[in-house]
Amino acid sequence: MRHRIATALLILTIVTPVFAGPIDRVEPPFWWQGFEHNELQIMIHGHGIAAFDVSIDHPGVTLDRVEKVESDNYLFLYINIDDSAKAGTFDILLENDNFRVKHKYELKSKNPDPAYTQGFSPADTIYLITPDRFANGDPSNDTIAGFDDALNRDDDYGRHGGDLAGIEQHLDYIEDMGFTAIWLNPILENAMQNSSYHGYSTTDYYRVDPRFGSNADYRDFVGAARQQGIGVIMDMIVNHIGSEHWWMDDLPAPDWLNQPDKRTVSTHAATTHQDPYASDYDKAAHTDGWFVDTMPDLNQRNPLLADYLTQNAIWWIEYVGLSGIRQDTHSYPDKHYMAEWSRRIMQEFPQFNLTGEDTSENPAVIAYWQNGKVNSDGFKSYMPSMLDFPLRNAVLNSLTEEAPWWSSPWSTVYNLLAGDFVYPDPWNLVTFVDNHDRLRVFTWLEKDYDLFRMAMVFCATMRGIPQIYYGTEIVMDSPRPKHDGVIRTEFPGGWPDHDKNAFTGHGLTAEERRAQTFMRKLLTWRKNKTVIHTGKLMQFTPITNVYAYFRYADHETVMVVFNRGEESVSLDMERFEERLRDSKYAEDVLSGKRFNIESEIKLEPMSVMILEIE
Repeated sequence: MRHRIATALLILTIVTPVFAGPIDRVEPPFWWQGFEHNELQIMIHGHGIAAFDVSIDHPGVTLDRVEKVESDNYLFLYINIDDSAKAGTFDILLENDNFRVKHKYELKSKNPDPAYTQGFSPADTIYLITPDRFANGDPSNDTIAGFDDALNRDDDYGRHGGDLAGIEQHLDYIEDMGFTAIWLNPILENAMQNSSYHGYSTTDYYRVDPRFGSNADYRDFVGAARQQGIGVIMDMIVNHIGSEHWWMDDLPAPDWLNQPDKRTVSTHAATTHQDPYASDYDKAAHTDGWFVDTMPDLNQRNPLLADYLTQNAIWWIEYVGLSGIRQDTHSYPDKHYMAEWSRRIMQEFPQFNLTGEDTSENPAVIAYWQNGKVNSDGFKSYMPSMLDFPLRNAVLNSLTEEAPWWSSPWSTVYNLLAGDFVYPDPWNLVTFVDNHDRLRVFTWLEKDYDLFRMAMVFCATMRGIPQIYYGTEIVMDSPRPKHDGVIRTEFPGGWPDHDKNAFTGHGLTAEERRAQTFMRKLLTWRKNKTVIHTGKLMQFTPITNVYAYFRYADHETVMVVFNRGEESVSLDMERFEERLRDSKYAEDVLSGKRFNIESEIKLEPMSVMILEIE
């Protein structure tokens, strides 16, 4: 294919007699000694490679078996790496009647420091970035020979040139805003003909897209972020690949894909996993259908593919030192494979964290996937975290919908939180109000700044791990109806021709500056508030437009109170006596005002307060 040239040149191969060599890919390209799971699958691809016999002679490394598939151009080696095996290189010897090929394979030492892959947690605030749209730090990689989807900033669905260098150059800004983790939309190669900027059409699982940088650039970026106290979360996709993935020229086996010929698009009926009345037909129509017709659906029930995908995740975690993985379309692949995928990763990295995407707004559906959930069908997942789509929906509805006279607009979020008992660990859910697939929150809230403040305070103080989409901190908006290309628009200041710069503040409107200052203060405060990270939660029944909850621990209490009404309200503090006890004063984190809480507090119209109880 167009751009596949360089791979063979990177592989160290010795051939006797002189011969171009049958090997063009070895994946994973290297591995580590020191994992709990000693078995390693090595996929070798090359013309007619299946005709070669394979041997390995290295202390502590044993070739257990060689798997052949329908295509003669693949060998899948399964080797055992004993604890006694030393780091270094060893030869994989391939021989037939005419040729003898030695491939040098490297075994590295696994990083022994648990902090190297320490997972994200409720102590973090995640900054979600679409790399192509954040900042262009290296214009030399904007257009790469052999890649069809060239730079076109006039196209909302085209490549704009953002890259890893651009993000790394602005780590100071990200840290200064109070973020402690970065989730990047996928950065692996997407060598598609068009609309590949989003990264969800993988064409090479072991290569960073060169328009973002190199593998080494990614590793350096993760290391630089870690030096500034920021972990990096990798967006991964095991459900599907891009239609230009190199496998599509030479599938290892007919069952490597689901429906390789029929290519039916998924029904997207993800709840068939949990539905006790679902037909087998409908379950398969969801999981075995293609996400869209340019994203071939992988069949994780093929054991060779399953091992390949799982090892790929482990490889990236160890290679760059990740803090987490966000698994795209978590409810679309084979669910038993996804359970094994998460089990294997958590076995190797117990301090790590994984979160998955299921867009259902039903908490019972999301809870089904979280580790520790006892499901009626016996299914056991090992995913520590999931994205909290139900809470997003509830808080946005509470901020925008009117309530009947006998209720409160806050009842939606109040009642949803009352159902947290369905989750094994609600504290480990990732909470958010917008992302790369959803309407920007400022647009959703009809550009009401007061409602925006309430939404951000809720995310920052509620149980769970808050995720903020890039640009939300300066109230970036997007048109209705939802337009993915504009939701993922360029961040102001990321390109030299921008007339405003959010990194420096130049050209920002008064409202954008106000929002940025507010967000910096809120998230910087949250960064050091253990009571918000791990404290308990107590909420009080909302009355009309007022809703209050507490985050508390043995020696610290924070009260968060909202007034969504157009009139001021006198809040009777006696109602909250069980949390206030003998306290007399409180200070609002946002305004700096100090209050005597022995009687009443006046709530301004359309306001929110974060009260540190003294």
